[in-house]
Amino acid sequence: MKAIKYVLASVFALAILVSCGGEKKTEEKKEQKVKLGVKKEEKKVESAVEEIVISGNDLMQFDKTEIKVKAGKKVKLTLRHKGKLDVNVMGHNFVLLKQGVNITAFAGKAAVSKDNQYIPKGSEDIIVHTSLIGAGQTTTIEFDAPAAGTYDYLCSFPGHYAMMKGKFIVE
Repeated sequence: MKAIKYVLASVFALAILVSCGGEKKTEEKKEQKVKLGVKKEEKKVESAVEEIVISGNDLMQFDKTEIKVKAGKKVKLTLRHKGKLDVNVMGHNFVLLKQGVNITAFAGKAAVSKDNQYIPKGSEDIIVHTSLIGAGQTTTIEFDAPAAGTYDYLCSFPGHYAMMKGKFIVE
């Protein structure tokens, strides 16, 4: 009879210990969920900036012909020159034009603006542009995305606009 009492007491004590341990795990899980929620909120704050990386090469090509962003969002655009040729031979830039601008006419004005990195002085056709870069260089600009719509972008180095262009779509 004493053996049964000891067994029953042991089982009862074990049941109490197991049930208490479960509550601790539940509390730990709740804490983890709260921490995950904080991390998600932090990521939302970080994602307030749309980061875009676009590359140009010695074959006069951008690696992207379409870029999509949300209207009014902060944009951080990085242009990389992955070629081997010097800026004076195969320079690249990123020029975002206002809607309705004739690319060919703009490129003609840009081609004679060597002294200003092929950006026409006083041009009202441009929303934003990067510096002109050569082999292995990188440049970054930050700006607010314009109103919803489709915009053209190009490289304004002479002759490049025919192949180095794309659509900047703001949703």
